[in-house]
Amino acid sequence: MGAMRGQLFSLMIGLLFLVSLLTTFMWHKLDNKNLKIRRHLPKMKIAPRSTDSCKNCGESIKKALDIYYQTWRKQEDNFKNFSQQLSSRCHGLDKAIISQMNTPLGSKLVYDGEKKRTAQINAEFFSTFPKVSPFSNKTMASCAVVGNGGILANSQCGKMIDSAEFVIRCNLPPVSDGYEKHVGSKTNLVTVNPSILLDKYGSLMKRRRPFVEKLRNYGDSMMLLPAFSYGMNTPVSLRAFYTVEDFKSPIRPLFLNPRYLESLAVFWKSQGVKALRLSSGIMMTSLALEICDNVHLYGFWPFSIHPHSFQDLSNHYYDNKLAKKNVHAMPTEFNLLLKLHTQGVLQLHLGDCEPDHYY
Repeated sequence: MGAMRGQLFSLMIGLLFLVSLLTTFMWHKLDNKNLKIRRHLPKMKIAPRSTDSCKNCGESIKKALDIYYQTWRKQEDNFKNFSQQLSSRCHGLDKAIISQMNTPLGSKLVYDGEKKRTAQINAEFFSTFPKVSPFSNKTMASCAVVGNGGILANSQCGKMIDSAEFVIRCNLPPVSDGYEKHVGSKTNLVTVNPSILLDKYGSLMKRRRPFVEKLRNYGDSMMLLPAFSYGMNTPVSLRAFYTVEDFKSPIRPLFLNPRYLESLAVFWKSQGVKALRLSSGIMMTSLALEICDNVHLYGFWPFSIHPHSFQDLSNHYYDNKLAKKNVHAMPTEFNLLLKLHTQGVLQLHLGDCEPDHYY
């Protein structure tokens, strides 16, 4: 009897030892896994925000990921239907850009951000417009619309983005100094919010060379300015146009048509977007859905938590400057884009990319 108890005791000690070894091994594996995840996180130049910054967004992220991880296939009928809806109501191919064809000399433009303000198209304005829209009768096979969300940091998406036929970027984002590995460098169209010209370049009232040097990153791309959205936009947009002309920069300045922006606002309001103003990202996505056969979105993620690692993200992939409150409805816009993703109309890319994947 005593011998049996001794054997049982020895067996229990042995089992406890094995369990201890197994637990140590599992923690070691998890530690290594976490280390690998951490190596792929954005290298922040600023202190990351606390998860408190994303209070109550956990359920929203879970719902988004549940939808996102369903197998994606382009649904040609859904794409054509949505693209035709946009085209019939907004006419982006012909009207997104102000041209001499769609805005004759002597005509009036109503500012989309200030409905009571109008601009009489005089000879000076008219001379800055291209003769026809750059998108008339032209369709691209694939387009990448690149948002500036912190989710792009350390994403390895650069090659994939640059493999698109037409790449659209928003608000003069950095595409050099190491960022190109994650966001690419190819640019066919870049938007400029006039507030950038005000904040970073002194409204182009003094030294203009820093602005021109910044534009070198975008080669001979189109540069879109909302010159007739608000009264204060017009003079600084004209100065941007003349700066490009004076310094013989290859970039091509163009003005967004306020009639197109107004029709876009009405269209997306009918889809549920209630905001003071649409974001540049959804404006450019709308344009891409008219001019491109296949639309891919990067950097669109409205939460301050990474969807896979659940680590804190900066607001942009290059800084943590927050957007003005109550101007855009980012979560609502994202949910609508996610819905279009599930319908096979466009493809959202969240998280890291396969470095050797191309279109």
